[in-house]
Amino acid sequence: MKQLFGTFGVRRVANTVLTPEFASEIAAAYGTKVQGTIAVGSDPRTSSEMIKHAVTAGLLSVGCNVVDLGMLPTPALQYAVRNYYDGGIMITASHNPPKYNGLKLLDSDGIGTPDELEEQIEDIYFNKKQERVTWDKIGKAYKRDIIDEYIDEVLKRVDVEAIRDANLKVVLDCGSGAACDTTPYIIRRLGCDLTTLNCQPDGAFPGRNPEPTEENLGDLMAVVKATNADIGFAHDGDADRTICIDENGDFVFGDKSFALVEKAMLEKNNGGKIVTTVATSNAIADIALQNNGEIILTRVGDLVVARKLQEVDGLFGGEENGGLIFPDFVYGRDSGLATAMILEILAKTKKPLSELIDELPTYYSEKMKVECPDDKKQYVADKILEDTTDYEVDTTDGVKIIDGDSWIIIRPSGTEPIYRCFSEATTPEKAQELVEWGIGLINKHLE
Repeated sequence: MKQLFGTFGVRRVANTVLTPEFASEIAAAYGTKVQGTIAVGSDPRTSSEMIKHAVTAGLLSVGCNVVDLGMLPTPALQYAVRNYYDGGIMITASHNPPKYNGLKLLDSDGIGTPDELEEQIEDIYFNKKQERVTWDKIGKAYKRDIIDEYIDEVLKRVDVEAIRDANLKVVLDCGSGAACDTTPYIIRRLGCDLTTLNCQPDGAFPGRNPEPTEENLGDLMAVVKATNADIGFAHDGDADRTICIDENGDFVFGDKSFALVEKAMLEKNNGGKIVTTVATSNAIADIALQNNGEIILTRVGDLVVARKLQEVDGLFGGEENGGLIFPDFVYGRDSGLATAMILEILAKTKKPLSELIDELPTYYSEKMKVECPDDKKQYVADKILEDTTDYEVDTTDGVKIIDGDSWIIIRPSGTEPIYRCFSEATTPEKAQELVEWGIGLINKHLE
């Protein structure tokens, strides 16, 4: 059982647990297994430069060559690795608060490393088995800028002229994160009238918390409404997630934007395989059924979805949190292409976002979370299973309790000491009732 790695990579408090020594030794363990040329990138967190130097040193010490891609979104690094390199390490804690940082390790396809490799890396790390090379075999390091190429490749995948002709008015909130050097330029090259918020990189995230939740996006919602914009977009710290705000200034849940893009992709391709997680809305399955699609469910985690997309030659995939995966481009959640695709849908349908969302199958969801020490997570899960033996239960990831068209999933976070509880139902009252019941089950066993 893994001790360091979570859902995607390693995340810890910077310079407390995630020290330069820790980062260097993990990188050396990874490099011992992967070898070759490794691409390294980072988000703008205040600790990222320090950690990046440590990671580079660790990789060089085991004979890897290192290409430093600078500050860029995780999907841009994944694009680069898939096309040019033997592996990659992204220094980021994604949506976590500023004091955290982390290492997202990638394989040669640009997908997060599989469980087996992570277990091997942990074995090397804990037993000090890094294969340091002699002085004359130390790797070489150099820099490269991949951002312009990444932006060009995003634009190749949408109808640029249709979007330009639509003259859309857009408000963008990059959250002071890694998207600051990509998404504003994508939107401007698509001919949109752009207003920006928090689009200067700042590792302290002064404008808002890096997680693009409804409670963190009040400024964006207000500006969209005040400027009569067609749409607002928000990203997380490493810019792999995209959340939308409609023209009325209302928050659009990630599963809604997922369903919207899914519908467009299935219509354009006359069907295909859609991969998502057990925590994603029933609307995704409904739309697949209506549009010659096949739905495949996995555990939570974008790298799990990405691997399944690769395995089944899937058309499209994603998660309920605004993470959309276009496997012909990047095997991971991609904010840049997601933004461009949604603008294309607005341009071609000539409908406001709220109307497009209203046309989707209607379900209501609620999300809550509660703190839970990592060492109690398994105990709580076992007890919840004992409490739900009279229900239809899916244990693909956590405990998913199914009641007709309604469901609730209770699962421990893979990146934080918390338990998450998601519910979905055909009425908001039922969704609220379910999520409160789920939180009650967790709290019962935390006492």
